[in-house]
Amino acid sequence: MALEDAKNEVDVAFGGRGARGYAYENAFAGATSFLRRPYTKDLTGVDLAVTGVAFDQAVTNRTGTRFGPRAIREASTLQPYDRPFGWGFDPLEELTVVDYGDLAFDYARTAEFPARLTAHVAGILAAGAGALTLGGDHSITLPILRAHAAVFGPLSVVQFDAHSDLWVDDDPGRIDHGTFMYKAVKEGLVDPTRSVQVGIRTDTPDWLGMNVIDARTVHEQGPAAVAARVHAIVGHHPTYLTFDIDALDPAFAPGTGTPVWGGLASWQAAAILRDLAGLNLVGGDVVEVSPPYDPSGITAVAGAHVAYELICLYGWRRRKE
Repeated sequence: MALEDAKNEVDVAFGGRGARGYAYENAFAGATSFLRRPYTKDLTGVDLAVTGVAFDQAVTNRTGTRFGPRAIREASTLQPYDRPFGWGFDPLEELTVVDYGDLAFDYARTAEFPARLTAHVAGILAAGAGALTLGGDHSITLPILRAHAAVFGPLSVVQFDAHSDLWVDDDPGRIDHGTFMYKAVKEGLVDPTRSVQVGIRTDTPDWLGMNVIDARTVHEQGPAAVAARVHAIVGHHPTYLTFDIDALDPAFAPGTGTPVWGGLASWQAAAILRDLAGLNLVGGDVVEVSPPYDPSGITAVAGAHVAYELICLYGWRRRKE
């Protein structure tokens, strides 16, 4: 199969090519599932389910990330033709990856949302698949961590972010994208001594024992050194990777709600993610892509690339087992 086969392929997300292999549908046409994977609610034999969570009611500044899953899927239509560069294996050939669609929820019943999301992800894990989530604001990671910790125990977390999200919040009823990690640590979902935050460039009163590699350290020491340090901290512990797109400098990802200058360049993030091969990755997400603030679409493109790298990380570990 090659690009010339686009003349015979359209709407492959609705069937026809299966859940493995590349898709050659025209990037500008057809149903925009993530990487043209089939849309399905049947997780039989599935290795990894991609799901969207279009929630942005917990932001401290600009909304718009409810449109993130749709935009990331659309941007991903540029990628399903070839295996990802530099990995040396074919994740879309070796893994059964599907698009599980989005979480359904009542936007007017915000208080019910976290439990609904936890149940949604728990259902994916119970079926034996891994979950890769497209957000949505960063508050969605807390309910997702609850589902993963119920299966794997306290997790290591690798968090790419401009913000630590460790602001004090002891009110269980509050839903806030700036406090999700505080609550995750306090609930015992995350082991901070075996977790690390990369790209931080905002102040935090109390790091709660979390390891931090700030943006300046990334710039001065380079991606290889950063990845080596992450490996040393996390080891082989079950690991969840959450990537807030504002980890990237606004020059590379302007479409986000709380941009902060001095962030990672896209090439730095790409190199670090590649060098994290071997992590015992059990799940991950890409959050805070806000398309209304980026008419060029480059933020969604970055989010789609990060999500594809997470698929590679997930598959790399399993092909070595």
